[in-house]
Amino acid sequence: MKIDIKTREYTTVSEVSGPLMIVEGVEGVAYNEIVEIETPSGDSRRGQVLEVRGDLAVVQVFEGTSDLNTSTTKVRFTGGTAKLGVAPDMLGRVFNGTGQPIDGGPEIIPDKELDISGNPMNPSAREFPAEFIETGISTIDGMNTLVRGQKLPIFTGSGLPHNELAAQIARQAKVIGEETEFAVVFAAMGITHEEANYFMKDFERTGALERVTVFMNLADDPAIERIITPKMALTTAEYFAFELNMHVLVILTDLTNYCEALREISAARDEVPGRRGYPGYMYTDLATMYERAGRIIGKEGSITQMPILVMPQDDITHPIPDLTGYITEGQIVLSRDLNRKGIYPPVDVLPSLSRLMSGGIGEGQTREDHSGVSDQLYSAYAEGRDLRDLMAVVGEEALTERDRKFLNFADEFEKRFITQTGDEDRSIEETLNLGWELLSILPEVELKRVRAEHIPKYHPAYK
Repeated sequence: MKIDIKTREYTTVSEVSGPLMIVEGVEGVAYNEIVEIETPSGDSRRGQVLEVRGDLAVVQVFEGTSDLNTSTTKVRFTGGTAKLGVAPDMLGRVFNGTGQPIDGGPEIIPDKELDISGNPMNPSAREFPAEFIETGISTIDGMNTLVRGQKLPIFTGSGLPHNELAAQIARQAKVIGEETEFAVVFAAMGITHEEANYFMKDFERTGALERVTVFMNLADDPAIERIITPKMALTTAEYFAFELNMHVLVILTDLTNYCEALREISAARDEVPGRRGYPGYMYTDLATMYERAGRIIGKEGSITQMPILVMPQDDITHPIPDLTGYITEGQIVLSRDLNRKGIYPPVDVLPSLSRLMSGGIGEGQTREDHSGVSDQLYSAYAEGRDLRDLMAVVGEEALTERDRKFLNFADEFEKRFITQTGDEDRSIEETLNLGWELLSILPEVELKRVRAEHIPKYHPAYK
C-alpha cells in the first residue's frame, strides 16, 4: 500500500480509544485520507481518517493503538487515499491484510497504483452474468450453478467444513471451453494460524497457488486491519479482470469477522447501534464490497464473488446473512444435519439458491437437459425429506410403494449426489448423468419436470 508523505505533521493527539485516535487542530483533512503515525518509540504505523468534525480528525489505526500516547505521538496527513501497487506478478503470491508480501518473495514492482476503495461500476455498463463456471461440485454445478460475474455467498456454521469447501472451489473452479485465463483471489479475515496453514499447504500441495493471489489477515492481527483486507483483494481482482482481461473468482472468508471489526469501530466511535449492536451502515458497507463483482460491457474479464460467512448460532436471520441475502444473487447453505451424517460437502440444496442459474445453463453452456434435471432432483428430494418426517409419525408400514421409492431416492441422493471426496472434481456431464441415474429410481410417470423428449435420450432405461 503506497502512502505519499507530505509535511502536515501534528503532535496534537487528544485521545486514544480502542482502534481510534483523535487529533485536534487539523486543517484541510479529508475523509479516507491516509495517515502515517510515528509512535513514541519511533516505529511507524498507518491509519485512515474516519471522520472530520471542524478541526478534529478521527483516525483508525491499522496496526492497533498499543503504545501510543497523547503527548509524543506524531501524526502526518499524507493528502492521499490508500493505494495498492498492482502487477501481473501478484499471481502466486501471498500478502498480509495490508498488501505487504509475507511469502519471502521480493517486493512487487507495481505496474500501476489503484485506489483500494475502487470505482463504482456504472449500472448501465454492466453485462448480465450468463456464463457457466464449473466448480466440480455437483450440488453447486448441478443445482445452484455459479455464473461469471455473480455474487454467490456460502452460509455456514461454526465447525462445518467451509474451509475445505473454499479450498476445493479455489483449486477446481474453471471456465470450460475457453482459452481465457482464470485466476482466484483468496482473502482470509480473522482466521487462525491453523486455518491459514491448511489453506497454504493445500494450495501448494495441489499446485493451485500458481493461479491464486492470497491476502491473509490472521486472528491475532489487528481487527482494524480486517476492514481493508477485502478491499485489497477486490482491487487486485479488478486489475486482473479489467486490465489483464482475466476471469477472476474472489473468495472472501470469513465475512462475519469483517462485520465484527465494523462493530468494534462503531462502538469505539460511540455510534448508536443498529440490530444486535452492528452499525446501521453495515448494509451499505457490505453492498459497496459485493457490488464490485460483475462484468462490464466491452471488457473481456469478469469478477465473480463467493463470500463465506459463519452464521452466529446457525441463525440465517442474523443481520450478517440477512443483509447479505438482500444484496447477493442467492446462497449456498451448509447443513449441520448432513455434516453429522458424515456427508461432505454438507450442502443443503433445499434452502440453497442461485438466482442467476438460468442464464448460465442449457444448450451451448452446460447441456440441454440441465434445467429439467435440476428441477426434478430438487422436487423429488424435497418430497423424500417430507416423507421422512411423516414416517417418524405414522411408521414405515403406513407408507405406499410410491412413498418408499421417494424415501429411497432421498437416501441415495445424499449418498451419491451430495457426497463427494475433497479431491473429487466432477465434470458437469458426470453430474447430470448421475442425476439421471438417481431419477431412474422413480417411476417414469413421476418425472414431470423434465422434458418428454429428454427421457429417451438420457434416461438409463433407454440405453
